[in-house]
Amino acid sequence: MRPLMVLGCTSDAGKSLIATALCAWFARRGVDVAPFKGQNMSNNARVVAGPSGSGEIGVAQWLQAKAAGVVPDVRMNPVLLKPEADTASQVVVLGHVDHELSRLRWEERHDALWTPMADSVDALRNDHELVIIEGAGSPAEINLRDQVNHRVLTHTDAAGLLVSDIDRGGSFAHLYGTWALIPDEVRQRLAAFVLNRFRGDASLLAPGPERLSELTGMADAGVMPMLQHRLPREEGAAELAPLESVDSSGSVTRVVLPRIPFGSNLDEFHLLATVADVSWATSKSAFEQLRADDGVIVLPGSKHVAADTRWMGERGIDRAIIAAADRGVRVIGVCGGAMMLGTSFADPFGLEGRSTAGGDPVSVLGLVDVATELGAEKLVQDTEVTIEMAAGSVVTGGYEIRLGRVEGEAPVAGRATDGSAVAWTGGAARPHVIATTVHGLFEDPSFVETVIGRRPEPVLEQTFEQLADAVEEHLDTALLLRLVEA
Repeated sequence: MRPLMVLGCTSDAGKSLIATALCAWFARRGVDVAPFKGQNMSNNARVVAGPSGSGEIGVAQWLQAKAAGVVPDVRMNPVLLKPEADTASQVVVLGHVDHELSRLRWEERHDALWTPMADSVDALRNDHELVIIEGAGSPAEINLRDQVNHRVLTHTDAAGLLVSDIDRGGSFAHLYGTWALIPDEVRQRLAAFVLNRFRGDASLLAPGPERLSELTGMADAGVMPMLQHRLPREEGAAELAPLESVDSSGSVTRVVLPRIPFGSNLDEFHLLATVADVSWATSKSAFEQLRADDGVIVLPGSKHVAADTRWMGERGIDRAIIAAADRGVRVIGVCGGAMMLGTSFADPFGLEGRSTAGGDPVSVLGLVDVATELGAEKLVQDTEVTIEMAAGSVVTGGYEIRLGRVEGEAPVAGRATDGSAVAWTGGAARPHVIATTVHGLFEDPSFVETVIGRRPEPVLEQTFEQLADAVEEHLDTALLLRLVEA
């Protein structure tokens, strides 16, 4: 089958959602389909299989693989850029950090990154019937050398599906302008367009889609409505689905997370909002209002622990969290959040930037007696853990993606199957404070129930079915089949 590539007129046009929906729909039809994105930029990642052990890919391709019903692997996102500052990113190639490439300017990386991209998409095409390719940003960024969109599209001779977010306005101009600005060899492969996130009566769009097809030769593939779904966003803190219903017999637990600038793996909290009142906070007042009987603070992962700790200190959030812990509010720190809860944070090699290189350790919150020291070797692995909490013991699965070594005198609250410590408490003074290096615990309904007191229902499989239904109802499926069978 000919690959199908989903491109967007702008960033956040809905490429990931449409690609996920297409994976789910083709899989429903019995097609052996796999996702691919040559280069992604996100601090939300998942641990997957790789040729040299476990590696990491962006969460969007992990979700797309789940929707397609295939095992996620590093070839589905061979290049992952993880922002560490406004002008710096960690470069992950085939699941593993490449420190040499990370030090290069971005325009000097292109040739080195193309080989893993091309090899990966070729291998996926050999192993699967159909590959759904997701583009990056916009293909009409004429100031950039674009190999993630242009080069991948021409290399695979994919059929291009151009997506515009009509909720922003100006969709027809976005579609026509993108078509007009791209190179000829790319333009001739743009086969169809989708108007995404539409609210209202789609018949009112006429004759816009017909006129656009006349001007560009792209077919009208349909109008996707604004969907209310439970799929985690790539940058999970951007929104959380609201609490739908709580029986009147019980109170609702309030969960507050600081919206730190370099937060990572934020998508792992998507189940929380189905059973609790969840908010992302940028000021101390949200933490000051929490009570011990109905409040929980979660410190998420961080790609820049020193900078995020500084950010909290500038706003008084760090002191508000300490005060909340002292009055009995439960506090759980995950990975970078766990490092923030410790007594010190050291970065002797400057992995988080020159500001932390060498010198004295950074002062952190001091709620749990553990210290962190970053090292060059990155731990990327799935793990099964047992977590001991006041409300009970939970055996669950999770994953670790971290550079830091965390150790100290704090009482151990969780161990992996190999016996290594992965969670600690604040001791006798603060047994309700837990620091853990393991991501993914909050995606286990049993763990959430132990923390919140309410058990969430798994939502991903239902969401994949919903997305496949949306493709069936709102897109021209006959056209989609023609495009991949060409």
